[in-house]
Amino acid sequence: MRDGSLDRFLAPAAIAIIGASPDSARIRGRLLHLLRENGYSGKLYPVNPSYPEIAGVPCFPSVGAIGQPVDLALIAIPAETVLPALEDCAAAGVGHAVIISSGFAEQGGAQTGLQHEIAALARRTGLRVCGPNAEGFHNDVAHVAATFSPAVEVKPGEQRLEASPRRVGVVAQSGGMGFALYNRGRALGLAFSSIVSTGNEADLTASEFFAHLAQDRATSVILLFLESVRDPAVFLAAAAAAAERGKPVIGVKIGRSAAGERAARSHTASMAGWNAAYDAVFAEHGIIRADDPDEAVAIAAAFATAPTAQGPRVAVVTASGGAGAWAADVLAGAGLMLPELSPELQQAIQAFIPAYGSARNPVDITAQAVLTGGLLRAAELLSDSAEIDAVLVVVSLASEKRMAIDIAALKALVARQAKPLLFYSYTLPSSLAKKALAEAGLTIHTDLGAVAQAMAALVRRGGYARPRPIARSSGRAPIRAALERVGGALSEYDAKQLLAEAGIAMPPHRLVTDAAGLDAAVEELGFPLALKIQSPDIPHKTEVGGVRLGIADTAALRQGYRDMLAELRRRRPDARLQGVLLQPMAPPGVEVILGTIRDPGFGPLMMIGAGGVMTELFRDVVYRLAPVDVDGARRMLGELHIARLLEGFRGAPPVDIEALAALVAQLSQFAAEHRDLVQEVELNPVIVHRAGAGCTIVDALLTIARAGGEDGNRRR
Repeated sequence: MRDGSLDRFLAPAAIAIIGASPDSARIRGRLLHLLRENGYSGKLYPVNPSYPEIAGVPCFPSVGAIGQPVDLALIAIPAETVLPALEDCAAAGVGHAVIISSGFAEQGGAQTGLQHEIAALARRTGLRVCGPNAEGFHNDVAHVAATFSPAVEVKPGEQRLEASPRRVGVVAQSGGMGFALYNRGRALGLAFSSIVSTGNEADLTASEFFAHLAQDRATSVILLFLESVRDPAVFLAAAAAAAERGKPVIGVKIGRSAAGERAARSHTASMAGWNAAYDAVFAEHGIIRADDPDEAVAIAAAFATAPTAQGPRVAVVTASGGAGAWAADVLAGAGLMLPELSPELQQAIQAFIPAYGSARNPVDITAQAVLTGGLLRAAELLSDSAEIDAVLVVVSLASEKRMAIDIAALKALVARQAKPLLFYSYTLPSSLAKKALAEAGLTIHTDLGAVAQAMAALVRRGGYARPRPIARSSGRAPIRAALERVGGALSEYDAKQLLAEAGIAMPPHRLVTDAAGLDAAVEELGFPLALKIQSPDIPHKTEVGGVRLGIADTAALRQGYRDMLAELRRRRPDARLQGVLLQPMAPPGVEVILGTIRDPGFGPLMMIGAGGVMTELFRDVVYRLAPVDVDGARRMLGELHIARLLEGFRGAPPVDIEALAALVAQLSQFAAEHRDLVQEVELNPVIVHRAGAGCTIVDALLTIARAGGEDGNRRR
């Protein structure tokens, strides 16, 4: 039976090092050396038949020869000998193993099969395996440096900076990057719980370690470095657990998945690139995205040392007008606000700074005021003010001889901070400054872009609301039966009929199969009309001349009908023709695109974006996991760049946001109910009319998934 707990993995009482070597310059020798150097207090059992002892520690010819309980085996031997070693571990009752060895699936060929055998052994025996091709892990709390990374080397006489007792846990699918984040964070003064590299993930995955850190009492902040998620359900559960416990999670996502390679039958699919599902998951669970190592560590440092912000209003306090102005520009570029301070607050600040300073925001107290304590007085006033949600102090901290800041006073201010207080040094900070600010409970940021993103992350986290669970039914039987009968893509007419049966309101329309039916359609619908070719083989009708708009009379209708069919025969003689669709021209409004796309791992995603010609031009889109409720739909709409158009811009009336949000919720529910059948849905454009006038779905596309999860009619 497989043990779901990773406590014994990360804090083993006894470790066997299989392939141990006396040469500490080699990976196999470094494992034993770094464990001992970092103060591991458990039992160590080197395993290598070539040596009777290594560095004074008795060495064993095999794991079975140890004869004592072993919690963890570190394996650093040639790839072809790993499987027998794992069999020995399982037979000896070893609970966990880390395969440091490389040369498996990352190499390809027969070595991929060898990795599959490792996975099968883990399932069969219950032995939990991390790797292969892993860099190991470091549990900083329990002093278990089960890695060969130089980032955990102990430097003689080194004094660790520790700005906060709140510890950061790291899970990385790249060992090098995981320990790089640890290395950078240590230099800032961050404390860590566990740093885990998962390698090729034959058995244990990043999601499982994420789930452990979400529950781990020693971990306050979680940092993830991801290439892909192999077990989405476990990942989602871990993300939900972290959100429930109020643990900030920072996610770095690299690499490209199959989603980016999908041939596009719709704009929805073409825009659902490699990161759409991750964006949706991150947004739903409040995971803060970071785009480079400095940014990731800066955000982690902000969460470890500061509370979240309750709004986007930031004040900059600086000793240099130029540095303060630069910081203000970068903060504004990160989406933050720098409001001018009220006359009363400016007057209070102006009382203790020179006349040539500025109290507007940025608050330029000048270098002279730093020496007289003005920096902290300004920071304290701003921290206590209801006008401001966060404070960034911009100052030079280069001196190795003196600190111009009263550290005891700063420590008292940090201890009672109710809003973020971050420090940025525009000069490289001295060791003296780093140590002093760490004692006060702060880290020093030196990357202006990174500190701006860290401040923005504190604001986003402060405004994060966990989504309410939404009940999901299995869908109505007639709709499921209709979906099961259809293969591939539906024509617009069939898609609209099916969506209407699901309760999604469609505008009046009429399918005409021959010229004789045009008059009856006109009598029912009136002019002006849109005329559109209908074929399941033609998702983009405009590409074959299959759309005529604004038809105002019978003569134009008949001519358009003849021309459209002739153009279709010329361009796509192979296309299956269902007929033509007549639909009244919609009243004016703001065009949006709504769509769903089924991600292979995370399931259906709901998309909202700018519609019509803006869809691919601006790619202004927002994704969430389906289903979303009406409140969630409103939040999605608020994130669009065109949100101001929806709310009314330059005298234009606001549009019917409530009707649009309700439509988003309906469509996302449909996709969620039929996640096993629906590959994608696209409504583009949807014209949103003035408030109270509803929406018009102009065009619709629906594609059914093949068994096995692929698009049923992939474009060739």
